[in-house]
Amino acid sequence: MGPALVTPYTLTIDPGLRDLRAADHLLRTLAAELALPEDAFGCTHLVRDGRPRVVLSLALPAEPLHRTAAERLAGLGHAVSPGVPDRVGRAVLYPGAASLTGTLTVADLLSRSAIGRVAVLGTPKPPGPATPLATRDHVRPQWQDGTLVLTAMPAAGGTLVPFEVPDPTPCCADH
Repeated sequence: MGPALVTPYTLTIDPGLRDLRAADHLLRTLAAELALPEDAFGCTHLVRDGRPRVVLSLALPAEPLHRTAAERLAGLGHAVSPGVPDRVGRAVLYPGAASLTGTLTVADLLSRSAIGRVAVLGTPKPPGPATPLATRDHVRPQWQDGTLVLTAMPAAGGTLVPFEVPDPTPCCADH
């Protein structure tokens, strides 16, 4: 998980969820209940074992917060374990996430948040710093080789949008 792994204060929560939207909501709820600081990271991770599900991870800046969070989460009935399940978490909570609303330039997105790079689908080169990015108020970068990377795709008028849409249509919605 990149810079978040520099801290030894990481933990995984397995709430038994199967849906990313529910996992995002739970991460935000837990962050509010635990009064997590702006420099905490909260990620979702897809687990594909005999019981496919979405687990959550938290990377916290200090030992007392880590200990308190683990105790409170266990007290709420969540399965909590030390560390992170993998190094490719999808970040929901990260420094600057709340400021990524509306349309920003790529330079603004990078300067306001912990995101280190924007990658555009189908293009080997990164977008220029002045390229507009319509966030749709839903920016979910993923850890890649220790860097938070936002995958984007081209949209109308030379604008980019995050690859992940805020309200995906469920598979087979018209059946």
